[in-house]
Amino acid sequence: MTLTTHLARLGVLACLAAPLAAQQAPPTDTVRISLDEALARAGQVGEEARIARATVDVAATQVKAARSAALPALDGSFMYVRTYASPFRMKSSSSAPPDSSLAPIAKLFSNLPFGRDNQYTASLTATQAIFSPRLGSALRIANFYQSASRFGLREQLAESEYQVRTAYVNAQLAAELEASAREAVVQATRFLEQERLRLQAGTGSELDVLRAEVGLENLKPQLIDAQNAAALAALDLKRLINVPLTAPIILTTRLTAPPARAEERLDPTTVAAQRGAVQAEEQNVRIANEMVKQAIAAYIPSLDFRMSLGRLMYPQETFGLNGRDWLTDWNASLTVSVPLFSGFRRNATLSQARIGLQQEQYKLAQLREAVQLQYQQALGERARAAAAISARQRTVDQAQKVYDLTVLRYDQGLATHLEVSEARLGLLMARTNYAQAVAQYHIADAGLQRALGASSAALSMVR
Repeated sequence: MTLTTHLARLGVLACLAAPLAAQQAPPTDTVRISLDEALARAGQVGEEARIARATVDVAATQVKAARSAALPALDGSFMYVRTYASPFRMKSSSSAPPDSSLAPIAKLFSNLPFGRDNQYTASLTATQAIFSPRLGSALRIANFYQSASRFGLREQLAESEYQVRTAYVNAQLAAELEASAREAVVQATRFLEQERLRLQAGTGSELDVLRAEVGLENLKPQLIDAQNAAALAALDLKRLINVPLTAPIILTTRLTAPPARAEERLDPTTVAAQRGAVQAEEQNVRIANEMVKQAIAAYIPSLDFRMSLGRLMYPQETFGLNGRDWLTDWNASLTVSVPLFSGFRRNATLSQARIGLQQEQYKLAQLREAVQLQYQQALGERARAAAAISARQRTVDQAQKVYDLTVLRYDQGLATHLEVSEARLGLLMARTNYAQAVAQYHIADAGLQRALGASSAALSMVR
């Protein structure tokens, strides 16, 4: 991220925070936080981490749903039917003539449900899939999706840690630059006081005092800019770790140069294999492969078992329920479903699944290359930043000696006011460049950890 882009983001945060400050919110306690505490807070209460965990929870429920399809299903029902007219309703046997030939038939069907006014039905139905080629595939898809969501959680935690590290270092850098600008103002103020004393003692001139005043006034806008940048950087950090924007924050971790250490290089292929994003995409490839199997399974017959136990009653009155007149209806069935013709829909589904598998395979290859390139770039950026720190440190030491000697020569009348101003500006720039070099190293190191997909929070929460 370039400095211009970062400042633009901070400007947007300042615009969002302005209405909050205008509401005169009650004072909030100062938050003292270290880098490790900021990382832990972002991993626990950050919105990005919460969203990723919710995805894992959704995947777990899908696994349960897929498993339930292979288990027996038991349904119960209770139904009442009122018949007002029916073609099967028969006349009462008492109204038929004594010698009627239909009397025996009427008596034979008198207890059947045809035409009865009231009917109660209570039933239990059990269903079990004996053979279905889609059940195993659906369960594997759910398991792969759950694994992909876990790898996605690890990737999101690594990204969140990278953003927090970067924001914390930027806040540290802004505080260091503010301190350097304040120190320059203090030096210019002290120099102005000395010039005024020299003027009162008759060894200085009014022109030297005016030059010192101009030099001091030129440094004050830089101090204001540094203070604004520090406030905006703090806002960005507060947003990532869910700290109220109105709460003062103090960073307890100092921005220091890293100790010298040997550069460790890993095989880019190994790095890509261990990256959470790559592992998640590998699960997506497996899911796409199972989708192809499901499309093929649409051509294969399935076998289901079904058993139903029912109790029926036909009372003469609407609420004439009792425990004696219930009839039993108990049956079982085996159903073989054979797909014959679906208007070429299965062919289209199979073609789409195969194309989707190829796309996921291409995405996986592309992602592996991108991860390897990201690792190589991050490794080179950190090495460059480490080399820049030692060079900037030497520049700071030299600029400090130049400033001290120039002030000493000016006190002895051997240097001009312009030389002192230039020496002070050179020291300020040297300190600024050194602080930026240290910050760039820590940001590059965070980028390298991001390229590796490493995250302390991810390793502790995903396992």
